[in-house]
Amino acid sequence: MMLNGAEDEEKWLAEGIAGVQHNAFYMHRALDSNNLREALKYSAQMLSELRTSKLSPHKYYELYMRAFDELRKLEMFFKDESRHGVSIIDLYELVQHAGNILPRLYLLCTVGSVYIKSKEAPAKDVLKDLVEMCRGIQHPIRGLFLRSYLAQISRDKLPDIGSEYEGDADTVADAVEFVLQNFTEMNKLWVRMQHQGPGRVREKREKERNELRDLVGKNLHVLGQIEGVDLEMYKDNVLPRVLEQVVNCKDELAQYYLMDCIIQVFPDEYHLQTLETLLGACPQLQPTVDIKTVLSQLMDRLSNYAASSTDVLPEFLQVEAFAKLSNAIGKVIEAQVDMPIVGAVSLYVSLLTFTLRVHPDRLDYVDQVLGECVKKLCSAPKLEDTRATKQVVALLSAPLEKYNDIVTALTLSNYPKVMDHLDDGTNKVMAMVIIQSIMKNSTCISTADKVEVLLELIKGLIKDLDGTDQDELDEEDFKEEQNSVARLVHMLYNDDPEEMLKIIYMLRKHIMTGGPKRLPFTVPPLVFSALRLVRRLQSQDGDIAGEEEPATPKKIFQLLSQTIESLSSVPSPELALRLYLQCAEAANDCDLEPVAYEFFTQAFVMYEEEIADSKAQVTAIHLIIGALQRMNVFGVENRDTLTHKATGYSARLLKKPDQCRAVYACSHLFWVDDQDGIKDGERVLLCLKRALRIANAAQQMANVARGSSGPVVLFVEILNKYLYFFEKGNAQVTSSAIQSLIELITTEMQSDPTTPDPAANAFFASTMRYIEFQKKKGGTMGEKFDSIKV
Repeated sequence: MMLNGAEDEEKWLAEGIAGVQHNAFYMHRALDSNNLREALKYSAQMLSELRTSKLSPHKYYELYMRAFDELRKLEMFFKDESRHGVSIIDLYELVQHAGNILPRLYLLCTVGSVYIKSKEAPAKDVLKDLVEMCRGIQHPIRGLFLRSYLAQISRDKLPDIGSEYEGDADTVADAVEFVLQNFTEMNKLWVRMQHQGPGRVREKREKERNELRDLVGKNLHVLGQIEGVDLEMYKDNVLPRVLEQVVNCKDELAQYYLMDCIIQVFPDEYHLQTLETLLGACPQLQPTVDIKTVLSQLMDRLSNYAASSTDVLPEFLQVEAFAKLSNAIGKVIEAQVDMPIVGAVSLYVSLLTFTLRVHPDRLDYVDQVLGECVKKLCSAPKLEDTRATKQVVALLSAPLEKYNDIVTALTLSNYPKVMDHLDDGTNKVMAMVIIQSIMKNSTCISTADKVEVLLELIKGLIKDLDGTDQDELDEEDFKEEQNSVARLVHMLYNDDPEEMLKIIYMLRKHIMTGGPKRLPFTVPPLVFSALRLVRRLQSQDGDIAGEEEPATPKKIFQLLSQTIESLSSVPSPELALRLYLQCAEAANDCDLEPVAYEFFTQAFVMYEEEIADSKAQVTAIHLIIGALQRMNVFGVENRDTLTHKATGYSARLLKKPDQCRAVYACSHLFWVDDQDGIKDGERVLLCLKRALRIANAAQQMANVARGSSGPVVLFVEILNKYLYFFEKGNAQVTSSAIQSLIELITTEMQSDPTTPDPAANAFFASTMRYIEFQKKKGGTMGEKFDSIKV
């Protein structure tokens, strides 16, 4: 059926176009021969094709445009009185004798256009006559196109300021009256379309009406372009008349479109000065009208107007724009109880954007908008609609983008309350946006109170929110989130030690709720932040009188010990060991021997009880040796205890090469280059000899296992240690011992030429070149190295 209908319509259109072309042909012949009577006859017959009721608006438009083009030529003929020999006044009377009303009115409008140009009668009289005459067509589609034609031919002939048709009798008020009258009649015709035809085709009819809306809207565009419409006339006459028509038509489509037109075509300053009138119409519209979009567009236009120049901002204050808009939005949301949550939030986003542009200094306004949004969100369950969620994110992001300073946002009491309404996933996204804003602007959060508010805002990243399934977390996303939190910790800083300690306590309270997956990411930055404070307090010791939580190194070290201990339950023993060693070094710098010793004890306990993997043990023992070597706070007894432990653990590693390397590394524990450093040559030599024995054992084991001697690289490494201590002046390390070791390595390399080790050979050759270099150096060092034969 639909297909047949479309085919029929195409056929009717084709017939209509053929009729227009046929009569246009004879009209052209009449025009060429200057035959007025024949021209009027065939033009009327041509225009009779527009009397059809069978075409949809889209097809009717095609037919209308064919006729419109022909009328342009007819108008040119009417203008030239020498061709037809009839005065314009007589011609105006003559065309009214056409048999049918529709062709008669098209011809009347065409002659009317020429009549106004001739200035033989006031423009206002002709326009008034035409607009009244057009009432004779009440069929919606035919009437709309006729009045559209009237608007088209008259738009450049209105008695406007600066127009050639402006005169004593013709005023701007007459032009406005004409356009408003035409607009009113067109709107009535357009609204009446919805009642035509059976109810079952309502959807199709609404689509057709939508296609015709610009015909009505053009009148408002013309009004907006009339130079003489000043603010006073707009305020007293134009806007009230247009709004009256909008409200009274009681049609959803017309009300939405016309309100949108009003906002788009008239100047921003007019909207600002008539805000109360414009907003007053909103609650009177049909409940189904999408008023939220209309209001959003109005606020966006006013926001852009405010942003265009600072000179206009006093106008906004003068008319109390924020209060009026806020009040109007409240009334609309209250009136439209079925408005979806996304609509309400989008209104608040527009209002907030407006507020941030017009009143950036009024944080109370910003907080008020957020508070109103919270009320609306509280009336609904948890946000499910993704569009609503995006709008809430836009609402929360706006203050961050405007102020480039999270500290400002932290003063808004309703900001966290809005965030609470986001689902867990979006809450995390918003938390990341907040952190990125802090990083981008290098914002320093400097008080414990603000830190607490911030941590509450980003709690979705710091701890598991209720109902979050850990298994659903993407590993890469999780790492990125936690690394962002770790970076954030370093942005929380205050030069005052007391306040900084409060910040650290606040941080610890929140971070410790993070659970085993988060602690390895968040504890290290907390520890280093605390150590930074410790180094600032190195000169202080003992409690400060009158302070509840004195910022002293001892106090902070106690806190750190408890904090790092939590990592052992994660378990993350390697990380805990590294942090214990960092704290030990800080305690060493503060000259706190008992504290440093305690941290080393914790590190050794961690090594013994928690670290079982052989590779992890190797790394850990080298870290311990390196940290211990840098310590200068320990007395003889404590140092001996710790170095004995370190050397003991080194010798008990699983693999012989690992044992060897750890043992020769321990030699540095007995020889520190500092001025007051320990220099125990005998124990250095004992370590090196022990390393040699282990290397020998490793060679023998390799020989048994693979039938060939093992790599000699261990001997070359030990040789380098011998050379190091020889150079440093350790009397126990002699040139003869070095000579013996060189010969041993040479023998080992020659004994198994079938399986050469290129890396070991290159290492050994480089070592030999170094000895040659030291020999040629001359001086005391040259003499020392002379006794070594290479």
